[in-house]
Amino acid sequence: MSNPEIRFKIDENLPVEVSHQLLEAGYDAVTVWDEQLHGATDAIISAVCQNEGRILITLDLDFANVQSYPPQELPGLIVLRLRYQDKPHVLEVMERLIPLLSDEPVRHLLWIVDETHIRIRGK
Repeated sequence: MSNPEIRFKIDENLPVEVSHQLLEAGYDAVTVWDEQLHGATDAIISAVCQNEGRILITLDLDFANVQSYPPQELPGLIVLRLRYQDKPHVLEVMERLIPLLSDEPVRHLLWIVDETHIRIRGK
């Protein structure tokens, strides 16, 4: 069962279908494109997520740097560290990831997700 209080922002480097997957699972999800933030700096995206209380889902490994983006100071971060970043593969990984969002805390944490593991930092 999804938690409607958990809200997501999908970075521009991910297929917009990721937001559709989350919406279908009962989550509130918007894309960077929805808010016309494509091309914005990481600092701006981070600030907007903070202001909106949205957890960022991204392929941008810069967000995995806990010095620059301390998870406890942000709504949460999910960084996909995938070997293949084509649309079908990303959507497949997200399909497996979405059920875990209701089982594990994500707020104020950094999830680093690859094809077979999730590392959670900030606990």
